[in-house]
Amino acid sequence: MADAGHKNPPTVDGNSFVAMCLARAGVDKMFGVVGIPVTSLANRAVALGVRFIAFHNEQSAGYAASAYGYLTRRPGVLLTVSGPGCVHGLAGLSNATANAWPMVMISGSSEQSFTGRGDFQELDQLAAVKPFSKFSAKATDITKIPASVFSVIDWAVAGRPGGTYLDVPSDVLHQTVDESEAERLITQALNSRNKDLIEKPRINYSEIQKAVELLRTAQRPLIVFGKGAAYARAENELTKLVESTGIPFLPTPMGKGLLPDTHELAATAARSLAIGKCDVALVVGARLNWLLHFGEPPKWSKDVKFILVDICKEEIELRKPCLGIVGDAKDVVGMIHKEIKDDPFCLGRTHPWVEAIKNKTKDNVAKMEAQLVKDVVPFNFMTPMRIIRDAILGVGSPAPVVVSEGANTMDIGRAVLVQTEPRTRLDAGTWGTMGVGLGYCIAAAVASPDRLVVAVEGDSGFGFSAMEVETLVRYQLPVVVIVFNNGGVYGGDRRNPEEITGPYKDDPAPTSFVPGAAYHLLLEAFGGKGYLAGTPDELKSALAQAFTARKPTIINVTIDPYAGAESGRLQHKN
Repeated sequence: MADAGHKNPPTVDGNSFVAMCLARAGVDKMFGVVGIPVTSLANRAVALGVRFIAFHNEQSAGYAASAYGYLTRRPGVLLTVSGPGCVHGLAGLSNATANAWPMVMISGSSEQSFTGRGDFQELDQLAAVKPFSKFSAKATDITKIPASVFSVIDWAVAGRPGGTYLDVPSDVLHQTVDESEAERLITQALNSRNKDLIEKPRINYSEIQKAVELLRTAQRPLIVFGKGAAYARAENELTKLVESTGIPFLPTPMGKGLLPDTHELAATAARSLAIGKCDVALVVGARLNWLLHFGEPPKWSKDVKFILVDICKEEIELRKPCLGIVGDAKDVVGMIHKEIKDDPFCLGRTHPWVEAIKNKTKDNVAKMEAQLVKDVVPFNFMTPMRIIRDAILGVGSPAPVVVSEGANTMDIGRAVLVQTEPRTRLDAGTWGTMGVGLGYCIAAAVASPDRLVVAVEGDSGFGFSAMEVETLVRYQLPVVVIVFNNGGVYGGDRRNPEEITGPYKDDPAPTSFVPGAAYHLLLEAFGGKGYLAGTPDELKSALAQAFTARKPTIINVTIDPYAGAESGRLQHKN
C-alpha cells in the first residue's frame, strides 16, 4: 500500500504542453475555432498569456493568422479541430504561402490507434496540407511536442516566409508527462533549434556594385517594390535611396505606403509609361508574376534590365533577371544606398525621365480628379470612394489600416485611396483571394491596436465572411466596415436578353443578390452600430460618427447596380 503522505509529482497533459511551448516560443496571439479535441489547448494557452481570438469559421481565422504574420513578422497561429476543421483551415494556410507570409496551422487529429478504421473526423492531414505547407510535423508522442512546435515556428519565418503545419493527435493531447520532464524537454528542444534556419543570407558585395553601376548608367531607371519590402521593413532605406538618387518608384498594390503615394517621385498614376519605357528596373521584394505582367513585353520594354532583389534564390533562378541579389530587402537596399553615397548621382527634377513621369502623373491625376469631384447620385463607385479617401486622410497619423476587397471596389479603391504609411493596405494579394476581408480586419486590429481599421468591401467579398462581424463586436475591435452594395457580383443582372433562356430563366442571375440588402442591420443584431448611406451627406455623417467612436460599425453604401464592370486581372488604364 502506498504511503498516504506521498504525493505524485505534478504532471502536464498534451494540451498544456503545446500551450507551454507556444508561449515559450513568443506566441502571444492565436486565431481559430475550438472543438474536440483542441478546446482545452485554447483554454490553457489563454491561461499562459496567449490572446485567443475565436472565429465562426476556420477560413476567416486562417486569413487572420496569415495577415497577422505579415503585419508583425511573427508567425500567425491558427488552431483548428481535426478533419473538416483542417480542410477549412487550408484556405488561410494556402493564402499565407502564396503571399509569402509566416503562419502556423495547428490541427488536432484523430486517435493514432484507429488510423484507417474510420475514426471521428479521420483524415491524413499531413497529406492534405502538403501542397500548401513549406514544412509539416506530427507530434506522435507527448515527448515530441517541444521539438515539433519550435520547428514549425522557425520554418514559417525561414528564408521566404510561408505556411507550416503541426498535427497533434487527440491521444497525444491526452497523454501526460511530469512537469520537471516537460521543462527538460522544452530546454532540450530550445537548445537544439536550427539556428541556420533564421539566419539571413550573406549578400554578395560585388552584386551590390553591379546594381549601382546599372542604376548609375541607366537613362530611365525605375524602383519597383512590393509587399516583400514592406514585410522586411525596408521603408527607411527605400526612402533614402529614392530621395538621394531622384529615381521614380512604383509600388505594387500592397507596397503602397512604404513611401507616401503623394511623394513627388511616385509613378503609380503613370504606371504604363513607367514600366513600358524604363531601361533598368530595381525590383525589391516583388515577384515578376501576373501583378507585374511577368516582366515581359508588351507591358515592359523588351530591352529592360531587371535587378531582382529577393530573399529566395529559387525565385531569382526562375525569373532569370539581368542581375539577381539574394538577400533581405532592407539590408540590400541599405547597402545599395551606402555604395551610391560614396560616389553620388541624382537624376534631378529636370531630368527628361523624371519630367515625363511627373507630367503623365499630373495628367492622369487631373483626369481622375475630374471624375471624383462630381457628386453622382445614385452613387457610382467614384463619389463614395472620394468621400472615404478624404475621411481616411482626415484621421492623420497613425493612419488607419485599409482592408480592400472586391472586384470594382478593390480596383477603384487601389487608384483612389491614398496610402501614406507602410503596411496600411491589405487586399486580395498575390492569389486574388476573395473572403479575406473580415479576417484581415481582425488581424489588423489585434496587431495594431493604436490604428483604426477601415474595410472597403464589395457586397460579394463581404458576404464570404460576414458572420465575423459578431467577432468584431465580441472583442470590441475598432473596425469600420464599409459595404459597397450594388446588388451582386460586379452588380446586378448583366446578362444580354438572349442569355436569359432555359427552364430556370426566371431564377435570379448567377451574379445577383437580394436588391437593397440591409447589411447595416446585420451588425445591429449583435449590438454594433449600422448606417445606411445613399447620398454624400449621409456617408460623410456616418464616417464622421464611426471614425470618432472607433467601435464595430457597418456602413451600407447603396451603389447603382449598373455602375461597375466585370473585373479580374488588374486593369490599369494610366
